[in-house]
Amino acid sequence: MIAIPAGAAIYLCTSVTDMRKSFDGLSGIVRHEFGGEPNDGSLFLFINRRRDRIKILYWENGGFALWYKRLEAGTFEMVTSSDERPVVTIDATELSMLLSGVSLQSVKRRKRYRDAPANGGVTGRKTRMLP
Repeated sequence: MIAIPAGAAIYLCTSVTDMRKSFDGLSGIVRHEFGGEPNDGSLFLFINRRRDRIKILYWENGGFALWYKRLEAGTFEMVTSSDERPVVTIDATELSMLLSGVSLQSVKRRKRYRDAPANGGVTGRKTRMLP
């Protein structure tokens, strides 16, 4: 598992991604479709059409790192935004659940204090575009 830096934003692409793309191709998606900068310390998640592969692009110690997982059975949940945005923001807990196969749609969160502008989210909650 990757170590998620404290305070790092996690962005999930809501459309399918060609898994043949590597550092430059995924960075291009972040710049042109998300309107963000891939080396800002955030994590960017991409899922393929069959939903059995996921790539996470992030900047670490002076260079890009790419984390790749292929499932032997089952699929990752494809999260969509209610307003058809190309990206949704998730938190570290949701990332862990996504990678573990827990459905984000059926999870009910208990009330907690949360900074509204800092957290976007998954369906039903606010989504925000990259700065």
